[in-house]
Amino acid sequence: MRNFVFRKGSGPGGGFTLIELMLVVIIIGALAAMVLPRLTGRSEQARISACKADIKANIATALKLYELDNGSFPTTEEGLEALSQKPSSASNWNGPYIEDKPVDPWGREYRFKSPGERRPQGYDLYSLGKDGKEGEDDIGNWD
Repeated sequence: MRNFVFRKGSGPGGGFTLIELMLVVIIIGALAAMVLPRLTGRSEQARISACKADIKANIATALKLYELDNGSFPTTEEGLEALSQKPSSASNWNGPYIEDKPVDPWGREYRFKSPGERRPQGYDLYSLGKDGKEGEDDIGNWD
């Protein structure tokens, strides 16, 4: 004699009931409602972190190499273009120090002033942040 085990879904009339399907959808919806709000602010935090990394490491390294070769940082008028194209004032330019003119995570060019207003012995390098206007959300090498 064989023992038969009936399983849900086998034979006629098998499958999931509407209530079971609705419970699964409700559980998935509840999980999504708990997780999504936590992830929404992360993209802006990632942009800010990428901007700080550019300012304090990537572009700063290129500027330091430029200064080592030429004895000073590029002027405000020459700007960051001096890192990718030789300016007329650079006597010992060994670039390009960066490939393209850098843009911040919001798609705008970084701002550069030399000598700096906030760092008179060096330079100010900053992004206008999310709003694109000078103000409190600016991210710079003075932070």
